[in-house]
Amino acid sequence: MLKEGLEYTSTTVVARGNCASAVGSGGLDVFATPSMVALMENAAMNAVAPFLPEGSTTVGAEINTTHIKPSALGSEIKATALLTAVEGRKLMFNVEASDGAGIIGKGTHVRFIVDTEHFMAKLK
Repeated sequence: MLKEGLEYTSTTVVARGNCASAVGSGGLDVFATPSMVALMENAAMNAVAPFLPEGSTTVGAEINTTHIKPSALGSEIKATALLTAVEGRKLMFNVEASDGAGIIGKGTHVRFIVDTEHFMAKLK
């Protein structure tokens, strides 16, 4: 059952492929902001996935984050999403990312529950 308090943590390691220089968001070999956002979204998606109706998924609709500090190659990054509100199909999360030295980013994220087949049919 979807309820406030559901939480999930996704992890990754900073590698060349998720650095700013590789994803096009900057020129340095540090963990990219888009990679941090994707990890936060992944945590939110996984926090609620087991509780969704058959044939449903969630899609990201809004994210508001700050990327506070850089993380070097080889750093382990953890992103945690906490479900803070359920308003019908609208799900609201607090998200936070950290490396071994502390918090590197935080913010809020909104996802919507959608019927997968119906949602994909809109693209045709």
